[in-house]
Amino acid sequence: MTEGGTAMDFRRLSYFVAVAEELHFGRAATRLGIAQPPLSRQIAQLEAGLGVLLFDRSRSQIRRTRAGDALLKHGRNILDQVERAEREVRRIGEGAAGRLRIAFVGTASHGVLPELIREFRNAYPDIELALSAMNNAELKTALIARHIDVAIARPALEDEEIRCFPLHEEPLILAVPVESDLARAERLRLADLKRETFVLYPRRPRPSFADNILDLCKKEGFIPAKEVLAQDFQTAISLVSVGVGLALVPRSVSLSPRHGVVYRDYDGHNPGTTISLAMRQDNQGVHSQNFASLAKNFARRLKKDGR
Repeated sequence: MTEGGTAMDFRRLSYFVAVAEELHFGRAATRLGIAQPPLSRQIAQLEAGLGVLLFDRSRSQIRRTRAGDALLKHGRNILDQVERAEREVRRIGEGAAGRLRIAFVGTASHGVLPELIREFRNAYPDIELALSAMNNAELKTALIARHIDVAIARPALEDEEIRCFPLHEEPLILAVPVESDLARAERLRLADLKRETFVLYPRRPRPSFADNILDLCKKEGFIPAKEVLAQDFQTAISLVSVGVGLALVPRSVSLSPRHGVVYRDYDGHNPGTTISLAMRQDNQGVHSQNFASLAKNFARRLKKDGR
């Protein structure tokens, strides 16, 4: 250290490395794009500040001292780390690298979300994606608390701190046990299912998707004879597969067949269901913005293709 600070700043270190590798002040100066006299002065100041000789100038060709050898080894590593750090920070700032935390409802794992994630990975291969499944209430809490960056919700999240836009709308279908009479029926009318057991999800918190299904039944003029509540979609489908009852689910769920379950369209009121992307109002992160932009384009293509 010198009295006014460190004798070895990054500029002097880069000058030293050039001279130490070239072992010639003239060639090093040309490599650095500076004149030789200022370069010589910088190396002399570096040696004075460190209190050691870095070069043996007693011969016609300069040679590194043992101290010079040690500094060259460390200097190369330091300059390399600085270059990598600058490159990484620049890439993060440009949105080419970093980490994005995405959470989603269970039913989103079928259909459009896997396609969307695949497109984002292809477009931004250096972005680390942290993916997790949550129910809608957990998504809302996690977004507001900034524990996640993006939420894929069903239905849309409503809060003054959150902005939300639709990704994909799809009809509801029936998931029925494969061994039931319903699976063999030529036609299913929702109004005829009032004596059936309805598997609803989630159990809590309420109101939720379960209440949307109950409202749908009421519009068809009935309340299910029996309700079985499951905490999540996966549990609900498991209950259907073992014959506990039937469930109304988004059509995309049928894209992933489940043993013991048959998916059927039905006649009757079908309001459909929409999967949405949600972010905090104040989220201006470049990765989140890139994901949202890609998702909006993706949603427009789905609509154009009639999916």
